[in-house]
Amino acid sequence: MASEEFDVIVIGGGPAGENAAAYAIAGSNRTAALVEHQLVGGECSYWACMPSKALLRPVEVLGTARHMPGVEEKVNAYGLDTEAVLARRDEFTHNLDDSSQVLWADSVGIDVIRGSARITGVREVTVGERVLRARHAVVLATGTTASVPDLPGLRAALPWTSRDATNVREVPKRLAVVGGGVVACEAATWLHELGADEVTLLVRGSALLERTEPFAGEMVAEKLRKHGVNIRFGASLQSAARPDVADTGVGRVHGGPVTLSVSGDGSDPELTVDEVLVAAGRTPATAGLGLDQVGLPDHGYVTVDDHLTVTGVDGDWLYAVGDVNGRALLTHMGKYQARVCGDVIAARAEGRPLDGSRFVASADHGQVPQVVFTTPEVAAVGLTESQARADGVDVDVVAVDIDVAGAALSRDDYSGRASLVIDRASDTIVGATFVGSGVAELVHAATVAVVGKVPLESLWHAVPSYPTVSEVWLRLLEARPTAGR
Repeated sequence: MASEEFDVIVIGGGPAGENAAAYAIAGSNRTAALVEHQLVGGECSYWACMPSKALLRPVEVLGTARHMPGVEEKVNAYGLDTEAVLARRDEFTHNLDDSSQVLWADSVGIDVIRGSARITGVREVTVGERVLRARHAVVLATGTTASVPDLPGLRAALPWTSRDATNVREVPKRLAVVGGGVVACEAATWLHELGADEVTLLVRGSALLERTEPFAGEMVAEKLRKHGVNIRFGASLQSAARPDVADTGVGRVHGGPVTLSVSGDGSDPELTVDEVLVAAGRTPATAGLGLDQVGLPDHGYVTVDDHLTVTGVDGDWLYAVGDVNGRALLTHMGKYQARVCGDVIAARAEGRPLDGSRFVASADHGQVPQVVFTTPEVAAVGLTESQARADGVDVDVVAVDIDVAGAALSRDDYSGRASLVIDRASDTIVGATFVGSGVAELVHAATVAVVGKVPLESLWHAVPSYPTVSEVWLRLLEARPTAGR
């Protein structure tokens, strides 16, 4: 069978794959193929980041309006216009049409190839009956898929996953959400506001958002409960039964009621709902990818070095970026890795040395920023206090309520909290967390401080504008203990 040759072959057309291909050929005559079996643009564009934020933004706007004199009187009697919110969501996802993404790929010289790819040899990828060969590199950017635990009756009940929640077409009146992480908390937020009357979170652990500072999960839980969401901590799902199951399509209620058997929290062991959303983690999409053909396990995350080169494969030709390598399951981190990876591929193709930090992915080692768009928002970067201490870092921790003029002006019921984790030896910030309305816009300043290792003495001269929520930076610096430093 005749083969087609490209300089770079990227498997997976999400943001990480797109960026890896674009950076690898930028400013050159190199060629790239982007292989995608679903939609070019990937999970983020159609089933995750974009639709979820399009659904959450109206919730935030309405919440602010309800606590703003002169506005609240006009909106208090009304909720969201669900039809309009969903229509706006569909605009951002282009109604699941990826033609604009394909046009972009064509415009930068990337060939889009439709189909499922499998590695069949060194620098060789097979897509259907087509054999592709890479002169320089093959990049894995296949991401992850939602995990559904193999519990009695659960998979047979056709529960919702994150794709159903973000592409909701029919809002269930009674909803159970299995999980207490980012997807669970965000989905519970928008589905409740869109009309789910009874929302129950089944959380195996003792807190929401367990990877953040404890106060962040506590504040999100408090607000969810205030809005009528039932949170059951220590609750372990045992089984599900749905006699009248029906494959009605993504985002629609999948048949009749679901009866869940739940243990561990001392509440009613039987819970009946109209739909169950499983938000219990992600699984790397590596099954069937042919990794065994190059001596790697045929499932699980793919381990890479800081050049994003896959370890355990000779020749520096196989790379992995984004969720599939398990380093930081966030779109912006996948795109960051892709930029580094593309630059590495280009340098190696041109025989240039990999000198300089541009060729090393370092930000996903303890410098990762993330925003959880719940009510209130949670924005964090770097290490939590417990993570820093576990790593042996001698830290000071300062935490203050966000009680500044800018916050008070933004809405009447503003409440928030901020904290810094400070390395005593270097007097630099290694972690920061902000909770409150609009704090997503605070985290990049913290990210610059963490990545740049900016001394706190220097931060005294980074004057926050008045009146903004950023004034909290001054309050944090003022709260820094001085004894013993």
